[in-house]
Amino acid sequence: MRLHVVFATLNRAELLTKTVDRLADQIRQPDGIVISATCPADVLGLETARPDTHVLLSGKGLCKQRNRALDYLAGNTDIVVFFDDDFVPHKDYLAEIERLFVLEPDVAGATGDLLDDGIHGDEIAFEDAVERLDSHGLAQDDSWRSRQALYGCNMAIRMSCAEGLQFDEALPLYGWQEDIDYTYQLGQRGRMVSGPRLTGIHLGTRSARTPGKRLGYSQVANLVHMWRKGTMQPRLGQRLMLQNLTSNAARSLFPEPHIDRRGRLTGNLMAIGDLMRGRIDPRRVETL
Repeated sequence: MRLHVVFATLNRAELLTKTVDRLADQIRQPDGIVISATCPADVLGLETARPDTHVLLSGKGLCKQRNRALDYLAGNTDIVVFFDDDFVPHKDYLAEIERLFVLEPDVAGATGDLLDDGIHGDEIAFEDAVERLDSHGLAQDDSWRSRQALYGCNMAIRMSCAEGLQFDEALPLYGWQEDIDYTYQLGQRGRMVSGPRLTGIHLGTRSARTPGKRLGYSQVANLVHMWRKGTMQPRLGQRLMLQNLTSNAARSLFPEPHIDRRGRLTGNLMAIGDLMRGRIDPRRVETL
């Protein structure tokens, strides 16, 4: 099977170079690596990475950048693996993806069971992640569990199942919850799974992430947009919204050093106000 890796990146050239270079250690080498960037500065120094890459330039926004790569690869590959530029895969990741997609033809998408995720705590250094992954033996359990959605930092899709399906560009910038929106639709076309032999570490790098107020607005507006589309289960959406509102309100008094809780809470409240006035729109974050 033809397998390509896609990175959508913004303002993380040094880290991107490291993560792309790391792909040279994969047991199963990708048939191509596509970088969807917004400007030449996003890929500065990439030529020093060991694997060859193809760079595309796109408008800013995770969904726009991923769609640019999907359009480029349409008809030219069987599997697309989306990695965040701060995701470090185990050296067997691509080999396990290929094995899964060959043996399980009804699988439309897959995501890994992560060894660690810095997004839920302290940011993880790239070198520490590499050291941990190099010493990590894969689980003997090669079973796969069904999922309703995939985790956007590392997800593989079968292109024959994704024909005509694109990321929703009405979810701008960081595209919060764009992975659920996209893979919910993908799940209507085939099975989605995860398993312990498919793993890696998400560094949770803070730079280039959406500022607090914008993210806070997206935490409400994107969910409302997806409810209306029918790509977000109401219970999950309600739980996510309540969880974010509660966390941002409670922690705004004593916020974590790396999280703008007050900005997020402000964005939450602005979105709720827009919802009550009937004018809520995820794209408003572009002007906040």
